[in-house]
Amino acid sequence: MATLNIVLVEPEIPQNTGNIARTCAATGARLHLVRPLGFQITDKTVKRAGLDYWDLLDITYYDSLDDFLEKTKGAKYFMYTTKALYKHTEVEYPDNCYLLFGKETRGLPEHLLMEHKESCVRIPMVKDARSLNLSNSVAIAAYEVLRQWDYPALLTHGQLHRHHWE
Repeated sequence: MATLNIVLVEPEIPQNTGNIARTCAATGARLHLVRPLGFQITDKTVKRAGLDYWDLLDITYYDSLDDFLEKTKGAKYFMYTTKALYKHTEVEYPDNCYLLFGKETRGLPEHLLMEHKESCVRIPMVKDARSLNLSNSVAIAAYEVLRQWDYPALLTHGQLHRHHWE
């Protein structure tokens, strides 16, 4: 089975992380949280946003960005940033890739973007929009990767049921 890794570098807003946790649980993506976090993972707001999906999560914590980069050395990274030259749909995502997202107020560190210029991607938006909400960006990115992979291990068809009163 293909593996998708979602990385939040120093997330600040618990509701965003909870929503992202739910997206990861629903898609089978692994969640990586890079400290410092702007909240405690036990915060009610994080748990509430993730609802009852926490038991479906594969989650890893790192003490810092350097710790994450050291432990995932050699991995294929994609840096999601408004500063990128490439659209997120213009790249091919290999199995076990890592999609990195920065903190809500500042994004990813500039030095990291400069070190990985060719792996920086952008979700298109209108000129005057500063950025999308973090949890929305993660959902858009995750589903683009999964679309390219033809949604491995995901249920892709539902079933309508006739109501008895029809």
